Amino acid sequence: MSMRVIIIDDHALFRVGLQGLLQQRGIEVVAAVADGHEGLELADQMQPNIILLDLRMPEIGGLQVLQLAKQRGIKIPIVMLTTSNEEQDLVDSLRNGAQGYLLKDMEPDELVSALRDIERGKNVIAQGLTDVLARVVQGEPAIEESANTESPFSELTPRELEILCLLADGQSNKIIARNLGISDGTVKLHVKAILRKLNVHSRVEAAVIAVEQGLRQSGNNHLATETHAAAKPASRK
Repeated sequence: MSMRVIIIDDHALFRVGLQGLLQQRGIEVVAAVADGHEGLELADQMQPNIILLDLRMPEIGGLQVLQLAKQRGIKIPIVMLTTSNEEQDLVDSLRNGAQGYLLKDMEPDELVSALRDIERGKNVIAQGLTDVLARVVQGEPAIEESANTESPFSELTPRELEILCLLADGQSNKIIARNLGISDGTVKLHVKAILRKLNVHSRVEAAVIAVEQGLRQSGNNHLATETHAAAKPASRK
């Protein structure tokens, strides 16, 4: 069965070109629209495998579309396809539920390969941006939490908090299991619970939130997620 995608992008020429490119490579484009609201409505009706979403659009931006999709309970993987290689755009997209962040200047075959990985459940980030994301994880918390603001981690158990710290340090399930003396399966269950309680869809999102809130171990200082390098850096549109 071929992959089915919806394109949401306000640039008509890009929509048409991308649609033709994907269809030539065996990917069915079930809809290509300029408006985020219309795109989400069609996604509800057609249930594609992936939604390809532009970041900057005049009526409703990509981040707003991500937020609306989460509010509506849409579980279809959403992938940003943009010209922006800005650090904040990447972090904001991941925090709002994007499963991938790709750049528009990537090679067609690289794009198709990235979409196949996303269809298999991976988080895919453009190659030129993996270092950017690593710097975010290594850096100081981007948000200073007020003493009166409830912690986003208030629902996590002590064990889940411990595992989240290790996730933010870039440790894999296998390494976490070995360090804590528990099984890989138990770690997977804890990770699922962490994602559910934080209302995020990926380890990348959870790690970003943990670092921004200052929740981090002092050990490893790199990001080692199930992130796939997919493209070259590009200039911002």
